[in-house]
Amino acid sequence: MAIRDILTVPNPVLKQVSEPVDTVDDELRRLMDDMLETMYAAPGIGLAAIQVGVAKRVIVMDLAGKGEPPAPKYFINPEILETDAETLPYEEGCLSVPEIYDEIARPKRARIRYLDYDGNPVEEWAEDLYAVCVQHEMDHLDGILFIDHLSRLKRERAVKKVQKAKADEAVERTSAEVEKAATRSL
Repeated sequence: MAIRDILTVPNPVLKQVSEPVDTVDDELRRLMDDMLETMYAAPGIGLAAIQVGVAKRVIVMDLAGKGEPPAPKYFINPEILETDAETLPYEEGCLSVPEIYDEIARPKRARIRYLDYDGNPVEEWAEDLYAVCVQHEMDHLDGILFIDHLSRLKRERAVKKVQKAKADEAVERTSAEVEKAATRSL
């Protein structure tokens, strides 16, 4: 397993629509294992393949709480079959939009269908946080970020904040490298 880089806004790859998976094989399982390790390291509770630059309809998720054993779930070619009218407002965040959080109202329940890690078909109802997370990650597969559900102004502010944080991080990294090089020269 390997930790992959997570793409952040405004990377245009995040706006791509992901392609369905034709075959569940060892290569795809390796991708899902890498995604899970990447998600845990971030840390996060869900990750879509497009967030690591792979335009396939694949999601990993783990909603286990603190102190609970890991409970990873894998979704290949997930689809929402139906949703309830009742919504659940939830403060969402995203590994591709770091340090930005805002309340989004999504259906409280969703009936979903997908293939699991081994390619077996699963159909089930997702409720509450599970439903919110599945819908959030499935949006990624269609090139939609949670900030796309916000007003244009909030969305633009979020992107600018992420860009500024990345620029600040690059400056800090460069300064640290220069300092380290200067120390070696002495």
